[in-house]
Amino acid sequence: MTVSGLGGLASVGDRITLLRRDRTEIPAEIIGFSGVTARAMAFGSLDGIGSGSEARFPLFISPKAPKPGGTLRVSDAWVGRIIDPLGRPIDGKGPLPPGDIARPVRASPPEATLRARLGPRIDLGVRTMNLFTTCREGQRLGLFAGSGVGKSTLMSMLARNTACDVAVISLVGERGREVREFVEDDLGPEGLARSVVVVATSDSPPLMRREAAYAALTVAEYFSDAGKSTLLLMDSVTRFCQALREIGLSMGEPPATRGYPPSVFAELPRLLERAGPGIVQPDGTAGQISALFSVLVEGDDQNEPIADAVRGILDGHIVMDRRIAESGRYPAIDVLRSLSRTVPGCNSADENALTQRARAILAVYAEMADMIRLGAYKPGADPDVDEAIQLRPAIEQILSQGKHECARLPDCFAALRDALAETPIPEEGAAG
Repeated sequence: MTVSGLGGLASVGDRITLLRRDRTEIPAEIIGFSGVTARAMAFGSLDGIGSGSEARFPLFISPKAPKPGGTLRVSDAWVGRIIDPLGRPIDGKGPLPPGDIARPVRASPPEATLRARLGPRIDLGVRTMNLFTTCREGQRLGLFAGSGVGKSTLMSMLARNTACDVAVISLVGERGREVREFVEDDLGPEGLARSVVVVATSDSPPLMRREAAYAALTVAEYFSDAGKSTLLLMDSVTRFCQALREIGLSMGEPPATRGYPPSVFAELPRLLERAGPGIVQPDGTAGQISALFSVLVEGDDQNEPIADAVRGILDGHIVMDRRIAESGRYPAIDVLRSLSRTVPGCNSADENALTQRARAILAVYAEMADMIRLGAYKPGADPDVDEAIQLRPAIEQILSQGKHECARLPDCFAALRDALAETPIPEEGAAG
């Protein structure tokens, strides 16, 4: 919509208030200009808004006025609550006590040269990730998966099991009926008790879906600055980009790559770089936001534009495979296509040797899988293949984990060590 009368007063990102015919208010944001006429987009339904409707904007801007993009007054009392992207409670538990400081939602990432280094490795509670994509405090990982592969279930496991003080969960464009199922069944009371959940469902306006990502980063930054070990889970970056696409196209931006305008790929690093290590304080401490961003891979194409852009920004990627899910092994993580850029630096030499050997065994079996199924491979022809056939079932058993099972990091390496210690049984007639 267009708003006149703001020439020389407003700027992109400023918040205004629209009044319906019944005088109820709708928050909106200025997203651009056409000459002296402002273009605005609402955070809610435009029912009751017509030509000549009133728009309100503060004429006198004081230093304490909200900055462009809005603010949130986060406090410790937000833990255990479910909120919308504007910081309003939607869990029926009463109002949210505001914090003392208004934090800008559209903040810049920390200065690169002032950021701390990554912290020690963090226990994620998921065996496959602890072993093959070991993560450090402040690291950012991408979770790449198609629809229906178990992505939300894996994220709920991380929210419950990761060794952190606070988890901030952003559900961007989530199906409305699945929100309660995720909170009550997947996350559970234990997970919710230490989490802040930011929700914008798929029927929300694009500004609300975009804001869900920014609000989650703002909440995570508050707890990180307070010295708490913070885990950020965002599901999903793809829907955040789809919201940006709607906003950009409504402004007249040309579609560049698969319908995404250039502004989407400019905004992605500004969002993702806000997570990670914070600025080193005078006392030598620094806040850390360990983050996992899910990417809904369209058509199971791991090289589609959003997946490709996110993979180049983050510190590692975890690939979930539909064929593994269909075989009944969950979480359906493809070990051979997943990696963490902090490995091998955060593990011991013995642990690295274990995981490298397990990867090699899985790679050998994957290469010969078709011949083994067809019976074209004869036992004894290749000792590496014989070893892979013998040890792969034990490794696959380790990779399988129930959604309510928690696997601590030292136990994961101990289980893998025991599995690889099994001696392959020579086939009858083979040289011994």
